[in-house]
Parts: sequence; C-alpha cells; structure tokens
Amino acid sequence: MEFLKLVKRRSFLNEAVYASLNVALAIGLMIIIRSTDSLLPAFGLVLLSKWRVLAVRPRYWFANIQGDLVSVIVSISFVVFLYVANTANMGELKTLIVQLFLVALYMVWLLFLKSQSKRKFVVMQAGVALFSGITAIYMMAYGWISSIVVLLVWLVGYATARHVLNSYDEENHTVLLSLAWGLVLAEIGWLAYHWTIAYSLPIIQNMLLPQVSVIITCLGFVAYKAYNSYYHFKKIRISDILLPLLFTVAIVTVLVLAFNNINIGNI
Repeated sequence: MEFLKLVKRRSFLNEAVYASLNVALAIGLMIIIRSTDSLLPAFGLVLLSKWRVLAVRPRYWFANIQGDLVSVIVSISFVVFLYVANTANMGELKTLIVQLFLVALYMVWLLFLKSQSKRKFVVMQAGVALFSGITAIYMMAYGWISSIVVLLVWLVGYATARHVLNSYDEENHTVLLSLAWGLVLAEIGWLAYHWTIAYSLPIIQNMLLPQVSVIITCLGFVAYKAYNSYYHFKKIRISDILLPLLFTVAIVTVLVLAFNNINIGNI
C-alpha cells in the first residue's frame, strides 16, 4: 500500500510539473511578444521547448521531428497570432484581452488536446494544426514570394495528413497519401496566394481571418471522412461523406458568394 501511495504521489507530482511548465510556456511566449514585439525570440523558445525531440540518437531525429510537426505548427501559429494581435493597433486593453484569450486556448491545447491518443482526438489535433497553420501563413504571407508560401502550405498538409493516417493501421501508403494531400493543399495555396481574401472578425476587426483557411479545413474534414469510410468498408460510402460534403459546399458557397463584398480585408 505504501508503494502504491508513493507511485500515485509521484504521478501527481509529475502531472503538476508538466502542467506548470506548459502554463509557463504559454505565458512566457505572450510576455516575450509583448516585451520584444518580435517573432524570433518567441520562435526560439518554442524550439527550445521541443528539446526532447532531439534527446535521442541522431538516427531517430527525422522520425521524431515528423511525429512532432503538428505540435510545432500549432505552437508557431500561436506565436504568430500573439504577434499579429500585438501589432493590430487595437488599444492596450483590448490587445491584452485578446492575447490572454489566445493563451487560454493554447493552454487547452497543451494540457488537454495535445496529450490525447484516441483517434477522434488525433483528428481534432490535425484539424487544429491545419486551420491554425494555414491561417498563420496567410496572416504573414503578404510580403513573401509565392514559392515559400506554397512550400509551407504543403508542409502543413503533409504533417496533418500523416498525423491522422498514423492513427490507422496504414503502413504502406501513409507517406504517399500524406505527400498527395500536401500537393493538393499546395495547389490551393498557390491559388490563394494570388487571390487572398480575409474577413474582419466581429470583435477583433484588425485581425483578419483568411478565407482559404476555412475552405482548406472543410476540405480536410471531407477527406478524413472519405478515408475513414474507405478504411472500414473498402469503399467510400456516399452516406458517410454526404453530410460533410454538403456542409463544405454550403460553407464555400456562402464565403464566395455572400461575403466576398462585405467585411473584406486584403492580406
């Protein structure tokens, strides 16, 4: 019994330390952005927090980096959102409130969603990375050359597809399917680079939401439902993808036809 109590005590202590470090990371990133108004120091802290990825023999580095890409994408995107909020000229109080809200969302990611291993949570992790990654890219991409934007969009697509496929017993086609999904997103990313539309958010009007991030996230959901149907039934059943497909078509139609002439910002 004493041994069991000791194990429980150590487990609780480990969880408390883990939670404290993650909370400190989220708050530290906000403090760095607010004090330096620069992305590089915050990016450095994010990379430093991933030291365990390289704390193995070099031959395992590539596999570990690939396995942690989704987490890195979300963390880098969080830093970008903090930076954009800091430079959006919303007023000191409003900026602080927005950044604290972003910190709260990031804590939910770090303390709850990131650590889950069930497939539904893995899909949610990939969805968060897909939406936040594409949004962050197009929030910052207005001064970049198109090849960098396309490459980053491809990387987000590859990482999120691989993350989902690894939750299935799919050993032979994971890389191929991930590369293919990355290629599809890269094509969409190239088109969006030349025709970028962004919407002002209701409360945070100086922070713009790129249209392409919403469209790509919806397409990603349809692709996931199609693959899940094929995996279980060896064919894509219409009943499995009909509602997601109709939802996606409706969202894209509304965005393209109804909102392209109002509340639009140019990134």
